[in-house]
Amino acid sequence: MAKIKHNNFIDTVDTVFTSAKDQGMLHLYTEGEYLNGRTIKINGYEMLHFGTTGYLGLEQDERLKEAAINAIRNYGTQFPLSKTYLSHPLYAELESKIEQMYDIPPIITKNSTLGHMAIIPTLIRDEDAVILDHQAHWSVQNACQVLKLRGIPVEMVRHNNLEMLEDKIRMFSGKSGKIWYMADGVYSMYGDYAPVQDLLKLAQKYPQFHLYFDDVHGMSWKGQNGTGFIFDAIETLEENVVVVSTLSKTFGASGATFFCSDRKLREKIKTFGGPLTFSAQLEPASVAAAIASCNIHLSAEIYELQAQLSKKIAHFSTLLSKSSLPLVSENDSPVFFIGMGTPATAYNFTKRLFAEGFYLNLGIYPAVPIKNTGIRITISAHNKIEDISELARAMDHHFQKVVEETGSSDEKIRQAFRMDIRRKLPAKKQQIALLHIEEQTTIMNIDKQEWNKYLGTHNILDWDGMNYLEQTFSGNEDSASKLDFFYYIIRYQNMQVVLMTFCTFGIWKDDMLSTESVSRHLEEIRKTEPMYMTSKVLSTGSLFTEGMHCYIDQGHPLAEQSFRMLLNKMEETYSSLGADMVVLRDFETGFKWDEMVRNQGYFRIDMPESCVIENKNWPTIENYGSLLSTRSRKHYNREILPYEKFYDVEIKDCLNQEEINRAYKLYCNVKDRNLAINTFTYNRQVFEKMNSSPNWEFIILTLKNAVEKNFIGIMFCYKNSGNVYVPELIGMDYIVGEGFNLYRQLLYQTIKRARELQIGRIDFGISASFEKKKLGASIITKVAYVQAKDNYAMEMMQTLQNETNTAR
Repeated sequence: MAKIKHNNFIDTVDTVFTSAKDQGMLHLYTEGEYLNGRTIKINGYEMLHFGTTGYLGLEQDERLKEAAINAIRNYGTQFPLSKTYLSHPLYAELESKIEQMYDIPPIITKNSTLGHMAIIPTLIRDEDAVILDHQAHWSVQNACQVLKLRGIPVEMVRHNNLEMLEDKIRMFSGKSGKIWYMADGVYSMYGDYAPVQDLLKLAQKYPQFHLYFDDVHGMSWKGQNGTGFIFDAIETLEENVVVVSTLSKTFGASGATFFCSDRKLREKIKTFGGPLTFSAQLEPASVAAAIASCNIHLSAEIYELQAQLSKKIAHFSTLLSKSSLPLVSENDSPVFFIGMGTPATAYNFTKRLFAEGFYLNLGIYPAVPIKNTGIRITISAHNKIEDISELARAMDHHFQKVVEETGSSDEKIRQAFRMDIRRKLPAKKQQIALLHIEEQTTIMNIDKQEWNKYLGTHNILDWDGMNYLEQTFSGNEDSASKLDFFYYIIRYQNMQVVLMTFCTFGIWKDDMLSTESVSRHLEEIRKTEPMYMTSKVLSTGSLFTEGMHCYIDQGHPLAEQSFRMLLNKMEETYSSLGADMVVLRDFETGFKWDEMVRNQGYFRIDMPESCVIENKNWPTIENYGSLLSTRSRKHYNREILPYEKFYDVEIKDCLNQEEINRAYKLYCNVKDRNLAINTFTYNRQVFEKMNSSPNWEFIILTLKNAVEKNFIGIMFCYKNSGNVYVPELIGMDYIVGEGFNLYRQLLYQTIKRARELQIGRIDFGISASFEKKKLGASIITKVAYVQAKDNYAMEMMQTLQNETNTAR
């Protein structure tokens, strides 16, 4: 089975975070001998703090500080013993105070992350099922991975998508016990809410349906006794609802709390809940601070604090409503997210505000989709009204400047976040339009000689090859194989070609570059749902081609501007087509404008390696082994040459109908077996068009002494005007060919044929690079740049990858 190098999700995240760190946005340190909540010092500069999650400012309350100090004096810095054995003297008082707040006994955990790890595996039974909102906090999603080891199904739905959620509930209804939906009460990035009332209605409709809420961002600033957004929304905690809240963030101390109305379940979790048993307990100082905070929450003071914060939130909301700033979610939470669209715009904006003396948070991938990069601002009790007014003024002042400097627009940003377009600003007029872009939807409208000059010497990309692709895929009856074509030529002063490329629009499988185990899992589902986990993609090139899909005259002074023009045009096309994803394919590692592309809202992924043999002066075939390394030559002499005698080799320009049937069957054998690059299976039309095209030929291998004389191997090869020989597809009979090194022999016969035709380059494709390297292929590393409407598909692939890894 062909092996490829798969992209690593962690590498992608690391690239994004490293870029933000290099821009001075992440991994910063505060300075100074004390903190006051209102201001912080970074790199020697005093800044107003709009990035805290301590919304009521209780972490700076003197009563909490004194309580913590006294606890350290009385009980030490920690009580180093598992709470299962013995709790330190302050725990009982804290539990009592929290029970007074909620009218429900709590379970107290070290923090919410460990809380989820303790609660979820105990709460969820083997017969249950779990559905995750794809924006549920990482700590919840991570805890759910443990469930997969027990065979518990864990599915994911798009954020707050009730229709998709109900479909999943119906799917599990007949075969699962309880169906748990995991969601945040208040989401930490956009500050939007879970649709609690709609979820409660679903719970009434489906008795199996249960709700698990992480409400750490809804705590204290909302609800009776500051018990949070969820308790304020549900009023009564029924048996089908459980809530995790916090003693940190707004509460001002440390730790987390869990609430459920089922006493037996509560005791079971408390008796043995993973980290509850084996982790250290909260330090005396944290418990004492939490008790002091409980006293505030149990007094009328909490409502005064809530009202004061609410006034500041309303003031900021009013100022934003009068500004041009794209506020992503309008609500009354203390979390605000201003859409920037691209990382470049967000970096520029953040730097300007830092320089003005305002600290706020950058919201980047994977917390949000790469094209939904933005600025998260949090309002707290520490912020003064005049601070908030100054922040709003500075943001409004810099926004349009930033947008213009980074080549964005208010319209683009709002479009990226699916917001209403307020107004479309006129494009800036240029005195001289030095660059002009031509658009076509067919190669027939493009000069053959000019096309071949810039792109025609690569892969199947000569004019005739493009004509074949259009004839084959434009009108394809199979929706999975149908492609729309878009050609873009950017000229300098309407003459000189600075950039030339083509794009296709079609359906891709979301797991195309995932591991085989993930694809195998999804293919089982696709037996009944063929379009499950697929996306509409606008991509440079096509999945049928590889290599240099975009010619750029990199020495031209306007080369970068032309590439930006292409990105803008593709973005327009992407939006008009309603695509889910845009992909820039097959750029070699170290691409000149890598940073620029990523700053425009793309993340970089590693692509499978390309395999190429180049030899302008072929030796005699008898001397071919002399070109190989010592190790590869041994392989060549042992695994290649001795097996050639078993085969009859035939080169055909055209196949009869029986041969086409056989060829298609052998192709399907390989396609069904190889999930390393999981694309849709091509239909017969692709092969019928090959058969009628003069540029295609077929290398056919038949065993000499076989009882049946059917060929058992075939290579479908394209001859690109003497420039490139492209073994595009392969077909094999694995059973009959076993023991005869059929695959290796097909590779070798391809090399012999290219030499015979005196074609100096073979594009050997992107799989089985180890085998091809042994025959003299060079390996070319490549990257792609991806932009998606949301992170749902990518998070699903990562979840499935974790699931298949744990199942091994």
